[in-house]
Amino acid sequence: MQSAANTTVFAWAAVIYFLSALIYIAAAPGKRENRLKTAAYSAWAGFALHTFALALRWIESYRMGIGHAPLSNFYESIVFLAWAGVLFSLVMERRSVGVPGVFILPAASLVMFYASFSSGIERGIQPLAPALRSNWLASHVISCLMGYASFAVACGLGVMLLAGERKIRAGGPSGKFMPDAARLDELIYCSLVVGFILLSIGIAAGSVWAHSAWGTYWSWDPKETWSLITWIVYAAALHLRLSRGWQGKRTAALAILGFISVLFTYLGVNFLPGLHSYLN
Repeated sequence: MQSAANTTVFAWAAVIYFLSALIYIAAAPGKRENRLKTAAYSAWAGFALHTFALALRWIESYRMGIGHAPLSNFYESIVFLAWAGVLFSLVMERRSVGVPGVFILPAASLVMFYASFSSGIERGIQPLAPALRSNWLASHVISCLMGYASFAVACGLGVMLLAGERKIRAGGPSGKFMPDAARLDELIYCSLVVGFILLSIGIAAGSVWAHSAWGTYWSWDPKETWSLITWIVYAAALHLRLSRGWQGKRTAALAILGFISVLFTYLGVNFLPGLHSYLN
């Protein structure tokens, strides 16, 4: 089943994100505050359009008689993941202008362009597979994907800290675009905590859902196994910070390492046979 209206709106959101990303990149080297504000305003415009597209797709599914939240296949999951990433970026910017946007908006625009124009992705609204017909769908998928998005922000901030460490240690650049190392470390830690809580909720909800759908709370499906591995990586990162005082470069490195695990959990395991193969 095809539904062109919402996919067209998603494509326009991708265009706005791309323009916002260009402004962020142009503003970054000189910390131009006016351009950073313009980039943020354009990102908010793209986010509003993106939100409208998600709502429109949800409404269209009901009009087709198969109403469900737009979270049931790879296309819907990838556009929601981009939405969540932009949301966390914009919220984070209210605490430190311009920092996450220079990483997240280019990534979000690429993801949205891929989702909107790749010939290998099915963009039509489809009826839910039997295993997905559960009230646990929204809580499980939303929690996991928003957790992934928060980890993506932490990874971007970690890259920024490591790449700019020498300049930061020497006393610049700081200001609006590049906070000092302590500020970056705080932002990374906040992103890791939020992501860890959301991932934990998602795994717990998925376990309950699995019991109702397949009769077992845990089956060591590839997606489940790698979700657990990812959870352990981030649990270790937070434990090392709280018990051993790991901060700065070490926290940044763990944020990047953890996100590699996230990418494999979200994308890599789709190439393996398992109960979650409906996300292919």
